[in-house]
Amino acid sequence: MKRATTTLAPLAAVLALTLAACGTTSAQMKKPSTSNGTAPATQAASAPPPASILPYRQTGLPTAVQQGSMIVGTTDPGASVQYGDRHLRVSPNGRFVFAIGRDATGPVTVTVNEPVAGKKRYTVNILPRDWPIETINGVPPNTVNPPPEIAARIAREQSSVAEVRTRDDAREDFAQPFIWPVQGRISGRFGNQRVYNGTPKSPHSGMDIAAANGTPIKAPAAGIVTFASPSLYLTGGTVVIDHGAGVSSNFLHLSRIDVKVGDRVEQGQVFGAVGATGRATGPHLHWGMNWFDVRMDPLLVLESAK
Repeated sequence: MKRATTTLAPLAAVLALTLAACGTTSAQMKKPSTSNGTAPATQAASAPPPASILPYRQTGLPTAVQQGSMIVGTTDPGASVQYGDRHLRVSPNGRFVFAIGRDATGPVTVTVNEPVAGKKRYTVNILPRDWPIETINGVPPNTVNPPPEIAARIAREQSSVAEVRTRDDAREDFAQPFIWPVQGRISGRFGNQRVYNGTPKSPHSGMDIAAANGTPIKAPAAGIVTFASPSLYLTGGTVVIDHGAGVSSNFLHLSRIDVKVGDRVEQGQVFGAVGATGRATGPHLHWGMNWFDVRMDPLLVLESAK
């Protein structure tokens, strides 16, 4: 122990001489103070950096999409996004979504007000598609040219379905890769012009998948059930699942419905069964998708998940 003390004594003396040469006392080193004797203020280095140098996420959008596409873009969570007359919901993860209709022509412009870069405009080109004509015979005549009282019922029912498509929930269920609700042959494609019993009607609003009566139907993505009815005149057993931010799926002609309005379903959960109710010539599942009132092609949504 005496040897250690002898070794440290010269070092202490050297330190004292060094501090004296610098005009600093050991007491000053232990307790820094300002000229008026008060504690010094917190250094500015602890303050956040200016917004102009904060990291932020740049906006990501495709340069071109097909008619009937769903577009999921990314940007900084603090950005605001506008498409047409609608301000899009931006999630905490920076995702936003919108859709290109069947008959849309381009290019279209998306305006993003980014936290650092300011207002920027992004252009998305629209690739046109061919729309074949599908002829369907053997449909019940009253569903093709309904009498006035039936036409009024159809209008009321379709209005009820359209109403639930106005929701804009703060959920991102639309962002997960969609899966097939049933496996089967595509018997009717989105957008094709349809002729029922020789009478031209509106383009097909979804995708038909041929499957046996009673085949279980799985939710292609998670969501909230916003509509469920077993007996609409045209669409029979009908279920609508909302995936958030205006995106929804509708399932028509069901023979069985296992859910009710307000239920949350997870991806892959069975919620009903294939049928041939409403205007149908045989058992199949009609799967349609919407972004608010804009119809989308479910097949394109599936392909984007690959």
